[in-house]
Amino acid sequence: MQIEHLDKLTKDGSQINLEALYQIAPSCFTEAKGEDGELHHVVDFNKLRLLLGDNAVEDAPEVYDFTWVGKRAALHEAAAPINKTLRPCPEESVDWDTTQNLYIEGDNLEVLKLLQNSYMGKVKMIYIDPPYNTGNDFVYHDDFAQSAEEYDEANRDEEGNRYRKNTDSNGRFHSDWCSMIYSRLMVARSLLSDDGVIFISIDDNEQRNLKNICDEVFGEPNFVAELIWEQGRKSMAAQVAVNHEYCYLYCKNKAASILLDSSVENTNWREKKQGLEAIYAEYDRLKALHGNDYPSIERGMRLFYRNLPDDNPSKRQAQYKCVDEKGLYFPDNIAQGTGNGGRFDIVHPITGKPCKLPKGGWRFGVDKLPSLIRENRIHFGEDETKVPCLKRYLKETEYEVVSSVFYKDGRGASKRIEQLFGVKVFDFPKDEEIMKKFISLVTSYIESDSLILDFFSGSASTAHAVIQLNAEDGGNRKFIMVQLPEETAEDSEASKAGYKNICEIGKERIRRAGKKIKEESPLTTQDLDIGFRVFKCSDSNYKEVSKAPKDYDQNQLEAFVDNIKEDRTDLDLIFDCMLRWGVELSLPLSTTTVDGCTIHNVNDGDLVACFKGSVTEAVIEAIAGMSPVRVVFRDSSFNEAAQKMNLFELFKQKCDWTDEEVRNNVRVI
Repeated sequence: MQIEHLDKLTKDGSQINLEALYQIAPSCFTEAKGEDGELHHVVDFNKLRLLLGDNAVEDAPEVYDFTWVGKRAALHEAAAPINKTLRPCPEESVDWDTTQNLYIEGDNLEVLKLLQNSYMGKVKMIYIDPPYNTGNDFVYHDDFAQSAEEYDEANRDEEGNRYRKNTDSNGRFHSDWCSMIYSRLMVARSLLSDDGVIFISIDDNEQRNLKNICDEVFGEPNFVAELIWEQGRKSMAAQVAVNHEYCYLYCKNKAASILLDSSVENTNWREKKQGLEAIYAEYDRLKALHGNDYPSIERGMRLFYRNLPDDNPSKRQAQYKCVDEKGLYFPDNIAQGTGNGGRFDIVHPITGKPCKLPKGGWRFGVDKLPSLIRENRIHFGEDETKVPCLKRYLKETEYEVVSSVFYKDGRGASKRIEQLFGVKVFDFPKDEEIMKKFISLVTSYIESDSLILDFFSGSASTAHAVIQLNAEDGGNRKFIMVQLPEETAEDSEASKAGYKNICEIGKERIRRAGKKIKEESPLTTQDLDIGFRVFKCSDSNYKEVSKAPKDYDQNQLEAFVDNIKEDRTDLDLIFDCMLRWGVELSLPLSTTTVDGCTIHNVNDGDLVACFKGSVTEAVIEAIAGMSPVRVVFRDSSFNEAAQKMNLFELFKQKCDWTDEEVRNNVRVI
């Protein structure tokens, strides 16, 4: 029985698509031998065309399509596997052993591919603020026409980073930007949960192109809204002062993203009305002053609203000025909007006469309306000539559907991060308060353990927002930040302060923000997760052994007896195995030593690994005692094939596994 090696490459995007298609249309698949001589599932296009009927199109002369130079290559790049890894950096992390948050440095397309095995379908929300393509932005240089070796070497700057400035003198100015964002969104979509949502900030430079790309990647029916953020910055434009940005909002599956369970309070896609604190404070003051004299309280509330400035957010709730024993309410229309409502008499409680019937008839039926009257949920006028209304209590209507247009001064975020650092370290950071608003729209208190991803992390505003929101509502949201380590300008205040790249700024911001939040609320934030595990995208942990044995001399062959690079540690290897085998990188890790062998245990058996020493029966017995789901060994730990065969038998005995379970659960690297 042969022990299989753990895959070294990331998932092939085309294979992911095949697996998804197989789930919905297995009848259009057949088996065929691949180049490796093994049977594989392949698509029978003739069957697929029959299955689709008239909805299939091929080589049509005219179709609606959005395209650009390089689109086909970008699609290929999104699907192509890579041979990279994420190397752990405990020394740069905070609360390494306990945190569930991740900060990853590297090319975000490569990082997204590396995350696919472990996080496919697990991310509730993505927020990104990509380069706006203003003519001076850095854009990842994806030259797909070259070989992998040429591509990797030629498309990096002096520091080895794979990006360049995309100036408007470039003949493919818009095309390069479209290719950059297209490939990344294609991979990012696979990480979203079925009810997941993505927010993408943009301005006028690429707004229309982004909309077309998102319609293709996420599907036009899954478009939710184009949010418009008015920031209030003054512009010196000769014609029109553009003081806003856009944020496109798409669902992976629009139907699944709306909470349908009526048994729980639904605050998804709702935001709390502004100015409520001042309204409740004034109501409490008047209640203490007048007791149950409701007319006096109502007069006081009317005066309160009237004296507010027009731009005061509390004034938007001025309709809530009526009062009864349950609190503030406003009399809402009780008529049936279709005009086909119920037509029956309702007696006025004072005059004893039938009340005026609304033009459309009663919204509620003959059984429901009397019960509302008994519950004092109906507001009657001074006599029967006034149509009764339904009482809408402020306490029951604190949340409202979010508006597509909102105002927030864009300068506030810059001031707050400068205060946090004591020096200006970042130009135009995204506003963490707006990020908090976006996150709260799609992760209510009943799902506050959601995973939030930002793969253009910048100054880490999104991480700051996640921590702040968790501190406020007791949630356990987790974040993954991804950022290329772009260098800061030598003459910048950030560089002079010691921050040589954007990642250093982002990590330090999370440290400072977390510390500040805990210091401000020490009693309620004792268990708040303000940490993060740092990983850096790097070349593979394994030596290049793609040549034929005849192409190596004897010394080289001896070097490859151990296929792991000399500078790689057990920690590098265990997290690489977690990536390859679909285990989340935030899970707890423990170690123990048996017969001189270090055994690594991820999350009490999710993955157990031993990379050093000779694997003895005692080691196998110790691993079996951990109830492992997956087990990994180093190939060099076995001197002879007989040892591997013995390994199979031991696992069958110790774990009570079948031959198939051993084949599926045990790997070597």
